[in-house]
Amino acid sequence: MGFDRRFTLGMFANLLALILALAVVAAAFTAPGYAALRIVALVLTGGAIWSLWAHVTRTNVSLARFIEAIRFGDTAVRFESTEGAGFQKLGRALDEAMERVRDRQEAASGELRFLDALVDDMPVALLTIDEEGQITPANKAARRLFRDATGTQAADFATYGATFAKRLIQGGSSEELLMLAIDGRTQHAIVRVGTLERLGRRTRAVTVQPIQATIDAVEMATQTDLVRVLTHEILNSLTPVTSLAGTAANLLQHPDLSGDPRIADARMAVTTLARRAEGLGHFIEAYRAVARPPEVKRQAFAARPWAEELARLFAAEGQEVPLTLTIAPADLALDADPDLLAQVVINLLHNAAQAMEGKTEAPRIALRLEAAADGARIEVEDDGPGVPPSLRQDVFLPFFTTRAKGTGVGLNLARQIVVAHGGTIDIADGADGGALFRIRI
Repeated sequence: MGFDRRFTLGMFANLLALILALAVVAAAFTAPGYAALRIVALVLTGGAIWSLWAHVTRTNVSLARFIEAIRFGDTAVRFESTEGAGFQKLGRALDEAMERVRDRQEAASGELRFLDALVDDMPVALLTIDEEGQITPANKAARRLFRDATGTQAADFATYGATFAKRLIQGGSSEELLMLAIDGRTQHAIVRVGTLERLGRRTRAVTVQPIQATIDAVEMATQTDLVRVLTHEILNSLTPVTSLAGTAANLLQHPDLSGDPRIADARMAVTTLARRAEGLGHFIEAYRAVARPPEVKRQAFAARPWAEELARLFAAEGQEVPLTLTIAPADLALDADPDLLAQVVINLLHNAAQAMEGKTEAPRIALRLEAAADGARIEVEDDGPGVPPSLRQDVFLPFFTTRAKGTGVGLNLARQIVVAHGGTIDIADGADGGALFRIRI
């Protein structure tokens, strides 16, 4: 690469000055009586030596500063080749190399930021566990899902399930379906555990994917398919029975058969059979509504006027049970099908009022709409007898009812509507021992 011209000329100039200074020193010390000249000659010689040393070392100093900046990761540094330091070609080559390093570093940083954003925004919750057992939520989904965790150790996650906390302690890789207590509700979740080794450190990654909504949707689809098949087959079998019963009833009306007293009994029996068969057909046809999944037309709407209208409808039906309405915040908005969701809430209010029939103490029903971390929560609570834990899943099954005059369709349709919204509905104990129906949308 060689020296540049400026550096070479500076080198020769400093050498020439040093040679001249040494010549003056030699002349001053050889001639007697020039004491002052000797001092001046020595000073000039020292200055020439210092100038030559500074000229030679300036480039080394600049290069040392450049390398020191690189060692501390400062890719914005430039090689200083001014003020006679020389090596301008070397400086330009180092600056170009540093620009390429800086460009690659910026590209790598951009890719790393993209990967960080990708991990942070992915819909599956990710936990990382270091070698000391410290657990860290690695993305937004994990921070939302485990927002109630009080610490960073496995024991702090036991509130979500004892088995889940054990999986956080155990090593190795696994994939299993666990029951987790999330948002006050027991839910199925797929938990996958893997081990990563990078840069001499071992990190365990745990992904948690709640699938209760998917299971609910599959269950509802299975129920509707079953109801559709059963009603179809029953109607197919009932149709000829209804037809033949009607024909027999008409034949028994013939005048030639009026003399036999047994014909009157037969005519009554067949007429009753025909009427009941026809009624059963209408009954089954009505239940086929369970097999038709609701068509959701979502829209954003204000919660307060919607809920106040439901409260007025409830009162207008002559219900004697007082209804308390709570909305928080006051400007809460819902993203749902207002008509279908209103059907669900009205059904729950009717069930609550029926559950408190005959209650001697002052009955009470509460309707609450609240903002939640992942949407909105609607609660209908009464102070009636409540729903036993053993029946809390059965009440959502088609045709299951605990009331003598119940049809067993209302809560199943309510669940279908909620699941069609991608939400959940479950039952808990109310504050006064009654039933608390909680909807999450």
